[in-house]
Amino acid sequence: MSANTLSVETRLFINGSFVESASGKVFPTHNPATGSVIAEIAEAQAEDVARATHAASAALCGDWSSLELVERARIIRRIADFIERDADDLATLESLDTGKPIRDARAEVAEAALWFDFFADVALKIHSDVIPSWQGYLNYTLFQPVGIVGLIIPWNYPIALCGIKMPAALAMGNAVVLKPAEQTPLTALALASLCREAGVPPGVVNVVPGLGPIAGRALVKDPRVGMISFTGSTAVGREIASAAGLSLTKITLELGGKSPNIVFADADLATAASTSLFTFATNQGQLCTAGTRLLVDRTIHEDFIERLKSMAESLTIGDPLDERTQLGAVISAQQLNRIRSYVASGEEEGARLLTGGYEPRIEGLEGGWFFSPTIFTGVRSGMKVAQEEIFGPVLSVIPFEGEDEALRLANDVLYGLAAAVWTNDLSKAHRLAASIDAGLVYVNTENITAPGSPYSGWKASGIGVEGGLEQAREFTRLKSVWVNISSTAPSL
Repeated sequence: MSANTLSVETRLFINGSFVESASGKVFPTHNPATGSVIAEIAEAQAEDVARATHAASAALCGDWSSLELVERARIIRRIADFIERDADDLATLESLDTGKPIRDARAEVAEAALWFDFFADVALKIHSDVIPSWQGYLNYTLFQPVGIVGLIIPWNYPIALCGIKMPAALAMGNAVVLKPAEQTPLTALALASLCREAGVPPGVVNVVPGLGPIAGRALVKDPRVGMISFTGSTAVGREIASAAGLSLTKITLELGGKSPNIVFADADLATAASTSLFTFATNQGQLCTAGTRLLVDRTIHEDFIERLKSMAESLTIGDPLDERTQLGAVISAQQLNRIRSYVASGEEEGARLLTGGYEPRIEGLEGGWFFSPTIFTGVRSGMKVAQEEIFGPVLSVIPFEGEDEALRLANDVLYGLAAAVWTNDLSKAHRLAASIDAGLVYVNTENITAPGSPYSGWKASGIGVEGGLEQAREFTRLKSVWVNISSTAPSL
C-alpha cells in the first residue's frame, strides 16, 4: 500500500471502540519531511481520559486479570503476529509521522513485534517464591497486577516504545491507558486496532491522543490509575514524579541522557568511528541513549575527528520514504529551533564547528525540518552542548589523557543512562564499565537492545527498569502470604 492510500485512524480508542473526543476538539499531526498536515486527530480532554480509566477499571473487574496465563499469552502473541503482517503499512505510517528513514521505521516495527512476542511468555516465567521461615509456617509471595497502568510515550520511537511497555503491562494482567506523544499518534492508534483484532477485551487497551498538559496530566492525576510508566524528557519526568507523589502512585521513568562515548587509542578506530557516527546521528540524533559526548584519546584526536568528519559529510539526507536516505527530518519546527539554538550556544562559548550546523535544502521538500550532522571540537566539559540533551544530530568532542580523566569526564554530567567504551584492553573495559555512572554500558559497540536484557536510568535519567523479567515485575504488586500449618495458634 502506498503512502497516498494508507488508512489512517484519527479517533480515540476507548472500551474497544474508536470514538470522537467528547469536546469535538482535534489537533494536527504533521509530516516532518514536508511540514504539511497528515491528519487531524481527536484531542483527548480530561473527560475522555476519565472515560478510558473507567473502561479499564470495568475490564479489570471482568476476566482479563483472571484469564488463564496461556490464553493471555496467545492474545499478546497474536498482536505480535499482526504487527509483522502489517509491517509495511506500519513502517510507512511511522516514517510519515516521525520523519525517520523508511528503513529505520521498518526496523522499529520489527522491534515492536519482537517485544510483544517476548512478553507473551513472561507471565509464565514470573514465579512466586517460597521463603524459609519459622517452624510451622509457610511463607510465599505473589506478584499481582497493579491494575490500571498509564503509559506515556514520546515521539522519537513511538511504536517501538509501545512494544516495550504495553505487552509487559498486559502480560501481568493489567489494563492500560496509553497516551502517545501529540506529534506522533498514528502508529499507536493503528496498534489499538490490532489489539482489538487479536482478541484483547474491550477496556483492556485504551489510546487517548492529546496534549501533555491536558490528557497527560489528567492520566497522571486520575485516582483509578495504579501506575504510570513514562519515557521522555527529564523535565517532564520530574513533573510526573511530583504529581504522582501526591497520591503515591507507582512510577517508572526512562528519561534523558548525555551519553559519553569513550575512544581509546588501542581501539579498532575504523569501527569506533563508524559506530560513533551512527550513535549520534541515527534517528536525526533524537534518542535518549545517543552518544553525543565523544571523549577521544588525545593521541588520536585529530586523526579520529577527521575520519568522523569525512563520514558525516557523506551521509545522504533526504526524503524519508526514499530507500537511499540515511538521515531524515527532525520531528518539528520547534525541535529544529532548539537544535539551532544549541549550535549557536556552542559557537558563542568558543567551541569550533568542524562540520554541519546548517539546514540542507532538499529538492521537493523545502517545507521540511532537516538539519545536517554537526560536530563540535574544542569543547570543554562544562559547555551547554556538552552537558545538556539536545535531541538532534549534534556531537561534542572532548579530548582526554589517560583512563582516570576519561572516567572523570564520563561522569561529569547530570545524566546516567548509557555509555560506551572503545578499547582492545578488556581489563580496562571492565574497570570502566563498573565505574561509569550509567545504567547501560556498551563495550566496542553501541545502541544494542534485546527484550530479555534489563536496564535502568541512573541519576537524572530515570527510575525503574525497562526490559527483561525485571520490567514485567515493575507492573506488579508484591504480596507476602503467611500460612500457619502447625496445630497450634499464636498466643500472647
